[in-house]
Amino acid sequence: MQGIEDWGIGVILWLQQFSPALDLPFRAFTGLGTEVFFVLFLPLLYWCLDRRIGARLAVIFLLSSIVNAAAKEWAAQPRPFEYDPRVRQLSEATGGGLPSGHTQSAVVVWGYLASQYKRTWLWLLAALLVVFIPLSRLYLGVHFPQDLLAGYVLGVALLLPYIWLEPHTEIWLAKFSLFWQLAAALLVPALLLVLFRAGDEAVITPIAVLMGMGPGIALERRFVGFEPGGAWAKKALRLLLGICIIAALYLGAHAAFSGLEPELLSRLVRYSVIGLFTTFGAPWLFVRLRLAEGRLGT
Repeated sequence: MQGIEDWGIGVILWLQQFSPALDLPFRAFTGLGTEVFFVLFLPLLYWCLDRRIGARLAVIFLLSSIVNAAAKEWAAQPRPFEYDPRVRQLSEATGGGLPSGHTQSAVVVWGYLASQYKRTWLWLLAALLVVFIPLSRLYLGVHFPQDLLAGYVLGVALLLPYIWLEPHTEIWLAKFSLFWQLAAALLVPALLLVLFRAGDEAVITPIAVLMGMGPGIALERRFVGFEPGGAWAKKALRLLLGICIIAALYLGAHAAFSGLEPELLSRLVRYSVIGLFTTFGAPWLFVRLRLAEGRLGT
């Protein structure tokens, strides 16, 4: 691996000769793969644009995040700035470097959106982001080229089967009662907890969100019938209100569970609540406040 890493350092140092001139655009590209971006983007899609595709995208994004975090923990590879002091760390990065989470999520998120909407402009945007988001990670000194390659491979390996299997799975699950849908929605993340032996917060957090989201999606379809249409003013209010409540839930739960052991169990509860609110609580609230159409009470 040393020869490959030394070659990668050469690539990074060549890219960093253009710093600081290209710092701003590459930081902007890397920002499109951060947790903050997805905390805003996924609710925007689910609450304001397309509920069905938003839910499907959130599931594949969370599955990808789980696999990526587990792979990082297993590989335990250093970051370039840890390997060679000549590399400047131009962005925050924690944990192992292999595989690149930004690369993997770029493939999964933008590849999935392009495959669903089938618009030429979206395919072009997806291609641009799938190239430049990973490239930004090299430029910023937080990933080796092999980290990007692993992210591409894992992203494609998750995305293609998901695109094929998800519609069939959704139709199959729709044939069952609400009880069995809820059971399946809880069983999958429980199995992931066992499979990945989740002992790291980076692994358990997306599993916890999925554990709340899955039942929330089933409950929302059964009791709320939320539709994300309406005037843009209502959409903006939905997004603002929903994000504010998510922030309040996060901060409140963090304070309430602070210092409690085991910490990973409290994290599982906190993020499950956030996942449940995002897919069920928020749509219910939006319909009750007449910020969205639904079938509450029918």
